[in-house]
Amino acid sequence: MKQTAVVTAGTAGIGLETALGLAEAGLAVSVVGRNVERGARAVERINATAPLHSARFLAADLSSLDAVRELANRITADGPLTVLVNNVGAMFADRQDSADGIEASFAVNHLSPYLLTELLLPALRAGAPSRIVNVTSGAIGVAKRVFDAVEPPGGYYGFHWYGRAKLANLAYTLELAGRLDDTGVSVFAADPGGAATEMTNGTMRNPKIVSPGLRLLWPLVRRKFERSTSGPASVAAKPSIFAATDDSLTGRTGVVIGPQAHPVTPFRAATDPRTADAVRRLSEHLAPLTVG
Repeated sequence: MKQTAVVTAGTAGIGLETALGLAEAGLAVSVVGRNVERGARAVERINATAPLHSARFLAADLSSLDAVRELANRITADGPLTVLVNNVGAMFADRQDSADGIEASFAVNHLSPYLLTELLLPALRAGAPSRIVNVTSGAIGVAKRVFDAVEPPGGYYGFHWYGRAKLANLAYTLELAGRLDDTGVSVFAADPGGAATEMTNGTMRNPKIVSPGLRLLWPLVRRKFERSTSGPASVAAKPSIFAATDDSLTGRTGVVIGPQAHPVTPFRAATDPRTADAVRRLSEHLAPLTVG
């Protein structure tokens, strides 16, 4: 049976490098993105490496839950799925809503991969042994750990809210690993560390994305940040590629792969069952698996 992979936000940066790595490993890769021209360029670049299977582009705006549902239906119609890499991520300097009227950072960084994953579980079970890889971030360390509502109390600061959404997704990832144990579907988180991407070269340079207390240290933080995010996306993609393909992970699940592409201890707050329960209740409320 042909092994297949889907990489969200796979038309550039870390996502494209991940797709290239999966194609090199022999998987038939579909890259998901919003821009058709970028998608065509990504497919052309992957296919230029003479992979075992040709790549394809799937157009979808993953900030829209209806678009996520449509994407899941299209992927499911293709049959069994071997690897799903939820690479999508976005940070916003100013608060904004998604197409569904949900705060955009939480919608894109957690609800989108949550909903896509849940809807693709039948295809992943059919493709077992299969793997789910959710891309996480060190930004979870500055996140508010309150999930009784989509928006935490206090002012909007993009970096902290991005971290909170990534914390929600990591807690979900570890909970899902336990839920799918012994099904043949393994679940991993991958932390890419820092890389020079559109997000790090754009939004992350704006001091308003952090709370006022951190802004006082911004010159120091920015210099350190620039050193840590100056590496190539190809290096940052290695944890995702490792999680998706490495034989040493066969039979394992619920593992976090760190920036050095080896297992690391999960962030403690993400292992709290109370956090996972709160995240799941909120996710089911905001992104129901069935509509109507």
